[in-house]
This record gives sequence, C-alpha cells and structure tokens, in this order.
Amino acid sequence: MNTKEYISSGIIESYILGLASNEEAGILECVMKNNAEVRAAVEEAQKTLEDLATVQAVQPPNDLKSKIWNKIQQEQTVEEVKPAISVDIPAVKPQEEIKIQRNSNWKGYTIAASVLFLVSVAGNLFWMNDQSKTKEEIAKMKSEKQSLNLAMQKMNQKMEMFANPDMQMVMLKGVEKHTDSKAMVFWDKKTKEVYLNGESLPKAPEGMQYQLWAIADGKPVSAGMYTEEKDSKIALANIPKAQAFAITLEKQGGSPTPTMENMYVMGEI
Repeated sequence: MNTKEYISSGIIESYILGLASNEEAGILECVMKNNAEVRAAVEEAQKTLEDLATVQAVQPPNDLKSKIWNKIQQEQTVEEVKPAISVDIPAVKPQEEIKIQRNSNWKGYTIAASVLFLVSVAGNLFWMNDQSKTKEEIAKMKSEKQSLNLAMQKMNQKMEMFANPDMQMVMLKGVEKHTDSKAMVFWDKKTKEVYLNGESLPKAPEGMQYQLWAIADGKPVSAGMYTEEKDSKIALANIPKAQAFAITLEKQGGSPTPTMENMYVMGEI
C-alpha cells in the first residue's frame, strides 16, 4: 500500500475520531514521524473536521437561562393579598351628629368605591398585558427549544455517520475561486449510497442549486441535487464507483453536465 492509498483508506479519520484500534493508532503515529505527507494529511483532516464541527455548533440564546429561572420563580411565588381598605366602626353618637356623620360616610364610601373601581380596572389591564407578554415569551421559548432539538438531531445523525465503519469520508476542499468553501461526502461501502454534508457551502442564490458529481473513469456522473433537508440524512444517489467527488452550482433541478466555471469544491478518494 503506497502513501496515497494509506491516506485514503480512512484510517486518518478513524484515528481523529478515536475509533482506531490501539494497533492502528500506533502504526499511524509511527508513520507520521517518518512521513511528512501523512503527517500533513492528519493535520489537514483535523482542521477540516474542526471547521465542520464549528459550523454545526449550537449556541443557546444568552437570555434563555434567565427566562427559565424567572418563570420558575413566578410560578413558585405566592403573593399575600392584603385588604384594600380598612373600615372602622364608628362609636354611637347623638342623633344630630349621626345625620352629619352619615352624609360624610356616604361621601367617603363613594370616593373609596371610585378609587377601588379604578384600581380594579388598572389591575385587570395590567394583568391582561402581563399575560399577553408571558404567552409571547413562552411561544418564543418553545420555538427556540424546537430549533435546538432539530440542531441536536442533525448533530447526532452526523456523529452516527462518523462512527459508522462502513462509511468512507471524502473531504471536499474549495477550488481557486472558492477557497473558503468546504463539504464532506459520506459514501456507504456496502450500499454504495452517497450522502453529503454541505452546510459549509455558501447559501445558493435564488433559482440555483448545488449538484454533486462523482468522477468515475475520468467522466463526471451526477450524484444528485443537494438541499438543506437532505443534508447528511437522505442519500442523494447510488454510486457504484468513483475516484473523486465535486460540487457545482447549477440552475434549479440540475444539469446533465457540470458547469466547470461554477465548481466550488472537489476531493479525491
């Protein structure tokens, strides 16, 4: 087995992911010390996997923790209800004074009733407004939780593919015009199905779509159209053999032949 065959065997990816046996890891570490090309391939593979992991990283909203904690405190707090007003029972007075006091009391009760009514209306408006805000916050938190769950599901799917010994990983690197672009092909050795992780590619313009190509016997063969919904979880095509993979940007629906000037990434097996 020559150096290129050893590099493309998948042992480097298995070593980086911690899936290689002690014997395989020992051999690779020994080869790295004496072979600059293998050492460079290991360093490049580590950087590419780190870049892909960075793209997939999920950062929860900064205020999510405080929102959850505040909501828990609100639900656990029991407010003590105090009497709005206290009414003192007047002492028995002479009859003339009772008439004067009676008129005064009615005026006081009328004022107190008006104040209580205004307080009640204001309280209801505040409560309704507060309830509306709470519902909005709960809806927002649910939406954020769903987004986090979807992101975690996608991450778990990718990790399962990384750990699958039947999956051959082919790293696709950016060509001259798109040096910052990256992608990774997962090629199932048993079923020959091809999956694509293309989330590091720039967002396709309106009316355009990324197309994966397998290079077999020096000829490009369409390996399917990429969409975000298919990313890493739905096979794009069944490819029996290939020496390399490439991605071009084509019109929506694809092209029978690749548009070479629109090639973004390419990688040999």
